[in-house]
Amino acid sequence: MVSPTREWVTIPVPGKERIRWEIDVTFLTSSWQCIFGQGCQGVLTEPAPELIHGCCSYGAHASDKKDKNRIEVLAKKLTADEWQYKKRGMQRGVWKELGKGEWKTRLVDGACVFLNRPGFETGPGCALHQHALRTGRHFSETKPTVCWQLPLRSWDREEDDGSITSVLSEFGRDGWGEGGEEFAWWCTEAPEAFTASEPVYKSMEAELRLMLGDGVYEELSKYLDSRVASPTAPIRHPSEHPVKFSPTRARSPR
Repeated sequence: MVSPTREWVTIPVPGKERIRWEIDVTFLTSSWQCIFGQGCQGVLTEPAPELIHGCCSYGAHASDKKDKNRIEVLAKKLTADEWQYKKRGMQRGVWKELGKGEWKTRLVDGACVFLNRPGFETGPGCALHQHALRTGRHFSETKPTVCWQLPLRSWDREEDDGSITSVLSEFGRDGWGEGGEEFAWWCTEAPEAFTASEPVYKSMEAELRLMLGDGVYEELSKYLDSRVASPTAPIRHPSEHPVKFSPTRARSPR
C-alpha cells in the first residue's frame, strides 16, 4: 500500500450550504518561507540567483478587471524614486492584453515592469511590495492577487451533487501551466525554502484570512494547532525531507 503524501482537512463555509473548503494540511503546517534575494534561484530554465527576479520573470496575470484597474490606479501614484520603470510603465501601460479578457503585467528587460533590479536605489524587489512596506500597508492592498497569494493557490471543484469544493494548497509547477515543468528550480520543491521558525498557517495568517474568511481561518487555525501538538504529527511536506543519495559505486578498471 502506498502511503499518502498529503494530509487534508475539510471545513464547511459557515452559513453557506453546499460550499466547503478542502485545505492542504501538509503545506500549511510546513516551514516554508519566501527566500527572495536570499537563495531564490528564480523560475527560468537555468538557475539565476544573481538576477534576483524571484518569480517575477514572466509577469503577473490579473485575476479580473477589478484587479487590473486597482493596479493601474496604484501605478500612477508610485514615484520614479520607488519604481525603476515608472516612465516606461506609464508610456506603454503596465498591462499587456492577451485576448479574451486576459491581462498580464508588461515585461521590461526580461521581467515584470514592476520589478526593481539590482543597483536601483530602493534595492531589488517588487515596487508594489516595497511601496506597501514603506506606507505601512499589507501588500495584498498593492499587488496583483496572484502575487500576494503566492505560494498559496485556490481553485473550485464542482462535485457530482452540484456542491462546490474550494481547494486551497500550494502553488506548484502545475499552477504555471506547461511552462512550469521547464523551471530549473521552484521554491515549494526546494528544501532551502523550508527554514521558517513558524508554520505557514501562522506566517501567512493575513493572506489566509483574506482567502478563506475569518470564520474558516479561525476554525482552521484551531484544528492545525491541535494537529501540530498531537502525538501523531501531520504528514511532513516532501521538501522538508532532503533526498540523500549514496555515493556512486566506482567502476572497476577494465
